[in-house]
Amino acid sequence: MKHRLIAISLLLLCCGNAAVAQKVLAEGTVVYDIAVRTGAAEPQMADLFDGATTTVYLKGNQSRTDMVSSLGKESTIHDAKTGNAVILKEYSGQKLMITLTKENWTEKNKKYEDISFTATTETKTIAGYVCKKSIARLKDGSTFNVYYTTDISVANKDYDNTFKNLPGLAMEYEMEFGKMKITYTAAKVNFEPVQASRFDFPKTGYRVMSYDDNQKLKSGRR
Repeated sequence: MKHRLIAISLLLLCCGNAAVAQKVLAEGTVVYDIAVRTGAAEPQMADLFDGATTTVYLKGNQSRTDMVSSLGKESTIHDAKTGNAVILKEYSGQKLMITLTKENWTEKNKKYEDISFTATTETKTIAGYVCKKSIARLKDGSTFNVYYTTDISVANKDYDNTFKNLPGLAMEYEMEFGKMKITYTAAKVNFEPVQASRFDFPKTGYRVMSYDDNQKLKSGRR
């Protein structure tokens, strides 16, 4: 009985240490550096993204993602509680705000429905965190690589539908757009408080368009 109690105590101690070791990112910031590889016909695109960054801000149910490059700035603000979102585009002096309902948000992210992750044995250290490599597979059969750390869990799983089922924080991942491959690598993770005003939907200064109208414009429909 004595040995059994010792074994149980050791097990509880180990579990307790594991729980303490994992940090929950309920509020904070993650900054990703962007690297671009292009096809031979598009070498100039990599130059346009030289020094570009993506910054993710998290605070409770709210999230904001800012991508800044020499081309301009694009932001997405999402409220997981209401499901509403806005996309802000600032390019060549033009400022556009696209509004999304909860249904629009679901439609926009349907590509990542049923995404699955297959763990591998590969690891590497990114921004001071040991990360595991996983292969993400979309329902259309396409795949991409993700390195994630289990040292950090994200409280708001809706901040990015791509990683909703990932058992940790994505520290490096890649996306393909035609012949162009973009790699996002975390440069730092900050647990400091984020100003609530970062998640406010702008009321002035932008030309406003609904998500549905923007989709019609993209497809050439009136």
